[in-house]
Amino acid sequence: MTITFLFVALFVLMFIGIPVAISLGLSGAMTILFFSNDSVRSLAIKLFETSEHYTLLAIPFFLLSGAFMTSGGVARRLIDFANACVGHIKGGLAIAAIMACMLFAALSGSSPATVAAVGSIVIAGMVRSGYTKDFAAGIVCNAGTLGILIPPSIVMVVFATATETSVGKLFMAGVVPGLLLGLVLMVTIYIMARVKNMPSLPRASMKEVLVAGRKAGWGLLLIVIILGGIYSGMFTPTEAAAVAAVYAAFVAIFVYKDMTIRECPKVIIEAGKLSVVLMFIIANAMLFAHVLTTEQIPQSITSWVVEQGFSPIEFLIVVNIVLLIAGTFMEPSAIILILAPILFPIAMQLGIDPIHLGIIMVVNMEIGLITPPTGLNLFVTSAVTGMPLTRVVRAVSPWLLMMLAFLLLVTYVPFISLALPNWLGMS
Repeated sequence: MTITFLFVALFVLMFIGIPVAISLGLSGAMTILFFSNDSVRSLAIKLFETSEHYTLLAIPFFLLSGAFMTSGGVARRLIDFANACVGHIKGGLAIAAIMACMLFAALSGSSPATVAAVGSIVIAGMVRSGYTKDFAAGIVCNAGTLGILIPPSIVMVVFATATETSVGKLFMAGVVPGLLLGLVLMVTIYIMARVKNMPSLPRASMKEVLVAGRKAGWGLLLIVIILGGIYSGMFTPTEAAAVAAVYAAFVAIFVYKDMTIRECPKVIIEAGKLSVVLMFIIANAMLFAHVLTTEQIPQSITSWVVEQGFSPIEFLIVVNIVLLIAGTFMEPSAIILILAPILFPIAMQLGIDPIHLGIIMVVNMEIGLITPPTGLNLFVTSAVTGMPLTRVVRAVSPWLLMMLAFLLLVTYVPFISLALPNWLGMS
């Protein structure tokens, strides 16, 4: 009865138009009021505990770092570097767009930020070079999802918080899948370019490649600072995020000089707004997860699944279906915080590696970001290009099949996610 009320209340509140964050908090509060012996005061305590969660501090810092990188011209220099490297190949500008998304993903930790930063520059350039606007928008919208798969990733931080797994190990587990997905997209574009005779740029000389690399070097160095710092033990992921924010501000203001100190408050306020929205969703989702835990709902569902005799393969099929459906109408962080506490103990019981489960959930969230009606990347692409949302959806649709095929590959070949952390001996 408690489980039914909790989820029915959540979906009814969302259906009548109440924001997801408030729906999560209200459904949890009503469940405690009507069905639980737990005190309502526990909700206030849980909210306070959420604000104290050390790992979650990484989120506003990564958002601030991404804001400085976007405003400070780093994206433009990364795109120039990508063009110099691969622009001469058939379909080279499109391949360079994927490469730029991969590089920016390794800086920002956010998919919408990757689409906004890269898309605002590269889509117009692709159209000028002879690509259709729909093709350019579809590629950038799809490649932008790499923002949450290639580390650092805000969604991975949220999963680590919800399941108490290692952020560093999750980050490292995302490297191979992220590079593999980027490579698959590049190869697909190359094949399409050969068939359709898509345009390419003149080949850049080695000097031009080196000059572009030097200009982009300060941005590329941030990847080394974040990941190198974490895996060398120099600092934690949260400290890495703080270092990234300070470094990004320093590069934007004093090295590239694309923005002035006077413009800093505006950038900080924009990042702050995003942080508040995301943290409000997370706080309410934590309340929802608290109710799940106190009412022992995950344990009940785990027992039921085990009694049904589900194999790991069957369980992962169900997981993907549930996550794909949830991804169509909810924000990734909220989905992770609601479903991870339920799915995590079942996965452990069935012998599924928690890091593998985390990567599966992240890839599902990637697909959710380009799935209507609430896919964030769709709205960002629409805003960047001025295209109607329906047209953006049509532009992205052909790439969805590839993403689903990639999801199956990551789900049933755990080696892709676990090879690198295991090779590095991460416990």
